[in-house]
Amino acid sequence: MSGDATCPAEVFRLPGFLPFWLAGTVSEFGSFITLLALQVLVVQTLHGTSFEVGLLKSATWLPYVLLGLVVGALIERRRRMPILITADLARAVILLAIPGLWLLGWLTLPALLIFVGVFGLFTLLSDSASQSVLPRIVPAASLLHANARIDQSYTVAETSGPMLAGALVSVIGAPFAVLVDAASYLFSAAALARVRLAEPRAVPGARSRVWSDIRDGLRWVYGHRTLAPMAVSTHVWFLFSSMLTTVFVPFLLTGLGMSAFQLGIALAAAGVGGVLGALLATRIGLRWGVGWTVIGGTALMVIGWTMVALVPTGPGAGWQWASLAFVALGQALYGFALGAENSNEMGYRQAVTPDALQGRMNATMRSINRAALVIGAPIGGLLADAIGFRPTILIGVGGLVVSLVIMAASPFRGARHGELAPELAPGFAPEFDDSGSPPDAAVP
Repeated sequence: MSGDATCPAEVFRLPGFLPFWLAGTVSEFGSFITLLALQVLVVQTLHGTSFEVGLLKSATWLPYVLLGLVVGALIERRRRMPILITADLARAVILLAIPGLWLLGWLTLPALLIFVGVFGLFTLLSDSASQSVLPRIVPAASLLHANARIDQSYTVAETSGPMLAGALVSVIGAPFAVLVDAASYLFSAAALARVRLAEPRAVPGARSRVWSDIRDGLRWVYGHRTLAPMAVSTHVWFLFSSMLTTVFVPFLLTGLGMSAFQLGIALAAAGVGGVLGALLATRIGLRWGVGWTVIGGTALMVIGWTMVALVPTGPGAGWQWASLAFVALGQALYGFALGAENSNEMGYRQAVTPDALQGRMNATMRSINRAALVIGAPIGGLLADAIGFRPTILIGVGGLVVSLVIMAASPFRGARHGELAPELAPGFAPEFDDSGSPPDAAVP
């Protein structure tokens, strides 16, 4: 790596960051279209229930539960850029198959769950490699700025993607809207191919150390003074957040009788808030510290989702648009909180983790977070079908409060930027290949 980006604008001057950022930005834009399109497909096209929407979400993240820790350990000793490119190409092919199945009359919920599960496997590979490769492109002192730039583009995609998705679904139908996402993955693969990053070759015998590597990753995350409470609170957040996001789509479509376009507007409001939050993330994080930024963000999420649960309704189109405005405001608060806290959390955990443990740290946290999603999504759907949308949303809000309390009562509240990873974590001794270099060190 070269250069020292000391402000957000300068990270684009770092070799490799611009195409890496472009790849992620475009693919995220397409992903928000697919996220809405598939849920509308289940609810309106396949006439599914809230529980079946939950199953769709669970299928997406199930590979994280089954293979997340193993994949994280294996990726530690593999070149990561080829993994990213292959995963993008595979996901493009999978998405292209969905409208084909629909045209043939073979698109059923079980078939969709299988395709989404395979899609999730390649997303697991991409996520594990992507989060671990960023610290190789960007120096530790600039990780906050780099993650803030990534979050800003992510929230722009979150703003425009759902509205475009709502319009596309209304015009061409949900099965065909995913074609935009397929094209975005092809663009991403082409952009990533332009990243020139020297990476070490695969280490012989890496497979024999998989279980030892998994144990080391678990020890690092859950033995760390600030990462451990952050991880636990994040797991709780994902469990209840998955309930909230699962219920949200059928609540608006069936509970409030809104259209796919109106749903897109509500989701886009979260993106608008997210853009503002991401723009201010660096300033907030440096002034208030990582801990209080994340805690304050979670508190805003509680307020935003409470507004969704208590949205007023009434007869007529006028009341429906008033309800949409109320929901959109709640989603804007939620999006602002996500935008402000995410880059701070990501930059912090990447900065305090040695390169030799980046993949395992990310895999450990992501795998258990996704396990929480797999459990929480269908539970949210079942509760919504059994007791109603609003009580289920309030239960989810209560879970976010628990996550907030865990962070506020732990040493994580004092976490600040500037804490750097040790040269070698105590108790860990990564293998060296025959060149004498650590297997995870970037080749100069």
